[in-house]
Amino acid sequence: MKSSKYILFIALLGMSFGCSLTKDLQEGQYAVYENKLQGVEKSDEEDLYGLLEQEPNTRLLGTSPGVFIYRFGRNFYDSIKVAGNLVEAESELMQVKAARDTLPDEKKLRKREEKLLSKIEGLKKKLEFGNAVMRTGNPLVILDSTETITSVNNLKGYLVNHGFFDAQVDFEVETKKQKATISYLIEERDPYILDSVYTRSDNQEILKLLKQSSSSSLLKQGDYYIQDNIVSERNRIEDLLKNNGFYMFSKSYINYVAYQDTSAKTIKLEQVIQKPVFTDKHEVYTIDSITFRINPPSNEFADRRIQQNFRDIHFSFYRDRYSAKVMASRIFFTKGQPYSRVSAIETQRQLSNLDLFRFVNISFDTVGTSLTANIFTQPNQKYQLTNQLGLTITEQLPGPFFSTALRNRNFFRAGEILEFSFRAGLEGVASATDQGVYQSSEVNTAVSVIFPRFLIPFAPNSLQRYGRYNPNTRVRFGYNYTNRPEYTRNSVNGLLSYTWATRNNRQFFTINAADLSYIRTPSIQPEFLQILEDLQEDGNNLIWSFLPSFISSFSGQSIINFNKYGDFNSNKASLLRLFAESGGTSLNFFDVNSNSEPGIEYANFQWVKAQVDFRRYYPVNEKQTFAYRLNFGWARPYGVSAGILPYEKYFFAGGGTSIRAWQARRLGPGSSVPKTGEGGEYDYTSEQPAEMILESMLEYRRKLIGYFDMALFIDAGNSWVIGYDAARPGADFRYDRFYQEIAVGAGFGLRMDFDFLVIRLDLATKAIDPSKPLGERWVFDNISFAKPFGVKGQTVLNFGIGYPF
Repeated sequence: MKSSKYILFIALLGMSFGCSLTKDLQEGQYAVYENKLQGVEKSDEEDLYGLLEQEPNTRLLGTSPGVFIYRFGRNFYDSIKVAGNLVEAESELMQVKAARDTLPDEKKLRKREEKLLSKIEGLKKKLEFGNAVMRTGNPLVILDSTETITSVNNLKGYLVNHGFFDAQVDFEVETKKQKATISYLIEERDPYILDSVYTRSDNQEILKLLKQSSSSSLLKQGDYYIQDNIVSERNRIEDLLKNNGFYMFSKSYINYVAYQDTSAKTIKLEQVIQKPVFTDKHEVYTIDSITFRINPPSNEFADRRIQQNFRDIHFSFYRDRYSAKVMASRIFFTKGQPYSRVSAIETQRQLSNLDLFRFVNISFDTVGTSLTANIFTQPNQKYQLTNQLGLTITEQLPGPFFSTALRNRNFFRAGEILEFSFRAGLEGVASATDQGVYQSSEVNTAVSVIFPRFLIPFAPNSLQRYGRYNPNTRVRFGYNYTNRPEYTRNSVNGLLSYTWATRNNRQFFTINAADLSYIRTPSIQPEFLQILEDLQEDGNNLIWSFLPSFISSFSGQSIINFNKYGDFNSNKASLLRLFAESGGTSLNFFDVNSNSEPGIEYANFQWVKAQVDFRRYYPVNEKQTFAYRLNFGWARPYGVSAGILPYEKYFFAGGGTSIRAWQARRLGPGSSVPKTGEGGEYDYTSEQPAEMILESMLEYRRKLIGYFDMALFIDAGNSWVIGYDAARPGADFRYDRFYQEIAVGAGFGLRMDFDFLVIRLDLATKAIDPSKPLGERWVFDNISFAKPFGVKGQTVLNFGIGYPF
């Protein structure tokens, strides 16, 4: 921990002395220090700031790390040398291309050409943007009057397009010590309001459709006149008509005429549907025939074509290895039906979801007002091998993992996928019997068959009925081996699950109809076994979780994804996950021994479990976002379980994706007190399983420079057991005190976002510790300049891959 203090001190010192914004500026040059918008009352300030051409450099503690890194990289950059290397590479490329004209099949020449093309691309990038260090940082933004005027024009154009026709925009520049503050002076004046919207067309079918969908119109009386809404309304009308048979219609036939009343500040808008050039009116097109063709991967299969008709669809396969019934279930337009663009798009998407084809193309041929639908595909490769090597972390320190998967497509000739998978990994975990961090290894392998339909007995029509929901049935058999410092554990499991999604992929469902596992713990470290036995003497029967056991459960999950949560783009997004599980339900039908009976050597479990996980992503602007998470879980054993859950079914609080000021799985439960070490501090050596969890996390995220982002966060929550726990007094959930047992941690994080990989470092400190006596739980004041990390165990550094939520 001491070394991290010195690193932080040296980094801040270096930036403070080497990162002055005005360093090396010539006379008459000014660094853009701040932009101001004045006079904005009704417009969106965030949108207006996004139109400014020159954005000040990000500053931290009065300096700009981005500029410092850019200048540091510039010390090692020679643009003349880079330009010379580029000329040499392009000259050599011309020679290689000339040589390939005479020797086109020469492998060495082909490889050399590929290397030179890659080198030239890199040199061009380096010549334009600088070396890798410079591209990580940012050049100093120097005041440019031309770009300031461009910003003024951008602001004026935005205001006019949003109804402020009479708006005026000017600017002022204030300079001080070679720093410039630009103030944009905006006079909005009164916006123009939509007084009425009238549609003119001689096609009664179109007028009828527009009237029926008038509630969805984006142009409403009383709204501001916004040009973007007109563009969106044209797109909406085009989609509406194309989804109702008007195949040849396009938005180019929609024109708008605006009648402006300058005294009343109103706009009367006329929406004109023009006639087509090639005929008297826009016609509804009907599908006359459907052809589905799978092209062979090579000409050698051309003479093995199979012709088949099913549901008025003509299928042409290159060998008898595809199911017309399965293909037809993913085609959502039928003979005699009016054309619908959304049905064509959905057909293409669902056929692609089968993962059987390299591509899916759909075209339509016209004869009069009839359409011939042509679906062309080409099979994907029969076998696919995927290997992955990387880092993983679930508790303490990251470790390497290797995984491989082999897919055999169309295994039973009805769209099934047979998949073999193998994964092996190492990572560092804290021992339950020692202060140290030890190596944990895990190996798992599985074989799965994925059916592109619901396997439901006595339901012959389910394939066609549910095809548009991308139904899948997965049957999996697997083996898992875990070697931890305290024990080794292996299990054999089987799974039968059903998955499907809504048409817009907004909501996903999973039902695990049968999840069966046989678990054994053949080796337990004597010290850990003693801990389990000590807990048992105090009334905690956690030891039953390490007996041989057969575990069965039935569960269901729904994930509702609003606006593509996880992309972390400029749009607000949220995700809601609902989970429910009933374990050991089948034991209700049999006479089995209870775990509480003496001499039992085989553990039985019955339980119910539920969890709600909500996540929200809220961008403030392009560089700043807020994100928060609320997670609640509850599990309750019953029947023969004697108050014990399978170990994997407990909840654990603390760690890199939970309350980060506590080590992984070490928080709580409730106000129970952990063991103390020789110095009287908590040692947090034991995991703390619980039956209930409540936690929330709030993060402020900001882009810094290049690949670097930062975060400030507050985490709050805890876990509890249901009912009194003699081994851990205060661990039980009580309505009259649980709010006093909410743990709170806070901290800051550094993230390196490489698009394909996010590396995360979060430094968190305890603020409220519920394990302390009442009146002493506020521990944040333990931090001071003399003790920047507080007392021992108060501050935790978390390393993670990906965002915490």
